Amino acid sequence: MFLHHAAPIAEKIMKGWRSKFTPTRKEKTPLSYSVALSENKVATSPLFDFFLRSSSLHKILSQHAASTEFPIPTSRLFLRPMRAWSVAIQLVTTRAFQTTKAFRPRALSPALTTALSVSTTAADNMCKTTAISEGNPLLQSWAAQPFHLPPFEEINPGHFQPALEAAMEAHIADLEAIASCTDNDFDSILGAYDRAGSLYGKVGGVYGNYISSLNTPDMQEVQSAMAPILSRHRSKCYNIPGLFEKVTSMYDIREEMANKGEWTAEQVRLAERVYTAFVRMGVKLNEEEKKEYGDIQVELATLQTKFMQNILKDEETWEMVITAEDMAGCPEDLVAAARQAAVDRGHEGADEHVITLGRSLVEPFLTYSTRRDLRKKAFDAWTSRGELSEERDNLAIATKILRLRKRQANLMGHTTFSEYQTEDTMAQNPENVMNLCMDVWKRAKEAADKERAMMESFLSEKGDELEGGIQPWDWRFYAEQVRQANFNFDESELKPYLSLDAVTNAVFDVSNKLYGLKYVKRDDIKAYHKDVNVYEVRRAKKDTPDEDELVAIFLHDNFSRAHKSSGAWMSEYRTQTKNLIEGADPIEGVPIVSNNNNFAKGSGATLLSFDDGTTLFHEMGHGHHGMLSDCTYEYLASTSVLKDFVELPSQLMEHWLEEPVVLKEHAKHYKTGETVPDDLLARLKAASLFNEGFATVEYTACALLDMAVHSLSEYDDDFDLSEFEKKYLKEIGMPQGIVMRHRPAHFAHLFASSSYASGYYVYQWAQVLDNDVFAAFQETGDVFDAETAERCRRCIYSAGNTVAPQDLFKAFRGREPDTSFFLKNKGMA
Repeated sequence: MFLHHAAPIAEKIMKGWRSKFTPTRKEKTPLSYSVALSENKVATSPLFDFFLRSSSLHKILSQHAASTEFPIPTSRLFLRPMRAWSVAIQLVTTRAFQTTKAFRPRALSPALTTALSVSTTAADNMCKTTAISEGNPLLQSWAAQPFHLPPFEEINPGHFQPALEAAMEAHIADLEAIASCTDNDFDSILGAYDRAGSLYGKVGGVYGNYISSLNTPDMQEVQSAMAPILSRHRSKCYNIPGLFEKVTSMYDIREEMANKGEWTAEQVRLAERVYTAFVRMGVKLNEEEKKEYGDIQVELATLQTKFMQNILKDEETWEMVITAEDMAGCPEDLVAAARQAAVDRGHEGADEHVITLGRSLVEPFLTYSTRRDLRKKAFDAWTSRGELSEERDNLAIATKILRLRKRQANLMGHTTFSEYQTEDTMAQNPENVMNLCMDVWKRAKEAADKERAMMESFLSEKGDELEGGIQPWDWRFYAEQVRQANFNFDESELKPYLSLDAVTNAVFDVSNKLYGLKYVKRDDIKAYHKDVNVYEVRRAKKDTPDEDELVAIFLHDNFSRAHKSSGAWMSEYRTQTKNLIEGADPIEGVPIVSNNNNFAKGSGATLLSFDDGTTLFHEMGHGHHGMLSDCTYEYLASTSVLKDFVELPSQLMEHWLEEPVVLKEHAKHYKTGETVPDDLLARLKAASLFNEGFATVEYTACALLDMAVHSLSEYDDDFDLSEFEKKYLKEIGMPQGIVMRHRPAHFAHLFASSSYASGYYVYQWAQVLDNDVFAAFQETGDVFDAETAERCRRCIYSAGNTVAPQDLFKAFRGREPDTSFFLKNKGMA
């Protein structure tokens, strides 16, 4: 709604008041009013209701109103999504107090004086927000959009900065209101904290998805400008005077209130998690240290943004243009994908094909191309992302990040960043991480050495010699040759049965059989890109199973393209919650979940490798975590869990793609419709563990180096990250012919944010858990066992962070995790 809509609403409100109003137009705008009030007839009326309720101060005014002539009605006139009502109510009330000569602040109670001060600021911010919202779809109501989805077709990069700035102001006003509230009950403090910043969350959800999935040059400019501003805002949110004291007051009484039965276990958990977040953000530091801590966060945000943009630029600009003849050995679908990539990049030659640095193109090329020289060229570029240009020196950026993180840890009382980062995880400390990773590392090296020996034997039998032996650009190629020779399994033989449509249908069917979810495609709803599919996710109601209900909205963005980050991820535009503002539309509590992949788009059907299919299932596991979330408070909902638990739901989902019952039902030839042959599935199973040593070494080396480089207590002036990589990998015995899956200059998990820094181990930690959980399904004799699935939904997918993760696992399994299932399934028992 716009400003001009607020005036007539304000007029109607004023006419309905029992107090006498004298509207005066002091400006040309119809929104300036003054009110004739006696100092004993303070406007304790419905006009106060919105801004005081949104500030968690409704009770303060209610107490004051008990001694005045016009008590506040218990009914609420205003529903927050109706922006015009918001402007009308806030402006009429606060401007009335500002302009009337009869108003005497000293006549009010201290609590009400504070309330008015906060409210006036909120009204000013609302004025700015509403003025900015003129023509800005991010700040307007989305109620007219299906399911209150963002108005994607109306959004452009220029909308984000003003919208984010307005949203940040509103967020701060919400938090300041909590800090100044005289009530010390749960809802006035922690309940309100969970609800605070709804506009910021709404705008920020769209912004976060755009900088990952549609990060055009214009969007990158916005991202660079906003990175330090958003970081400052985050720091400010934790340092509002009086706010931490409010949080602490709740934290201190949590056990007492639980023992009395007045708080639920989820409320206790919220008090603990919010308190922990404040402490870890440095609220206990002195003022000088707080400033330094905030400055560090700002610089980190700027550097991390630049690090990611450099990778994106390398991936966008580098290409290897080749001919069909140059693609000797490559399957038809890969040739078609390379041709499509050439078309997408503007190459008009009929025989031009392009290999990009997207994983779904370069990895298959390294696997099948018989041209060793071209494999080396592609491999060298792929493993040098982030350092392909002197103008984009990610190693220098990463070194600065390491130094800043070390200082951050020092301020928080830790010697190293790894100590600080693992403190709030299941692992608890770097030593526990290293114990797991080094145990796996030793077994993985042995397996990789055996795999290399098999490849060398294969070459010897053929009478072939490789100059320099098997190099990293050779490993995938000869591993595939050995797989075909020893196990009679050719990946390209399976791909026609794994079209994107077939695998998508499979994951939806598994989702339905396990958790009752049904996916209804909505072709009429347009997303931010034409390739994105939108679905309603529904399930039967518990009490009336003949009827279904909306569970979530799901966006599926599957293809690689320019301006989209590499890799795969799940994100949310809106997180599940039951803690809505009174009167809000219930749809605001329904999650909007997005899965993002980077498959190479074919000119016809898009065919996936088995690894690609596994990735799709993996991300749907994250998607389930968001869609099945059943928490009261958004702060604890969905994927807001400890980092070494967050990959359990995703990796668990991968197991079902390996099940013959799933493949027999859904793996259909994309041309003939023929079901995948049993013999091919048997050969897939026999070959499944071959090259697992390589894959485990490739990953575990990253996890070990991550922990090692963040465990340094000093980074000297001459510290060289590239040299550290070489020395450390030599120290731990990196097998010949393998490099890290993510080398430092493009290790986005570590240096594009701090989220997975000293945390890349979490995938392996979660593998211990997911293999154990899936074993519970296998032990029933039915991988779709309804009772086990319901327990899994309740303990793994729906609980969010309402319970400590170790307790959730015990609730599901009845014991501590057992590593034997993980090692057995890796072939390393």
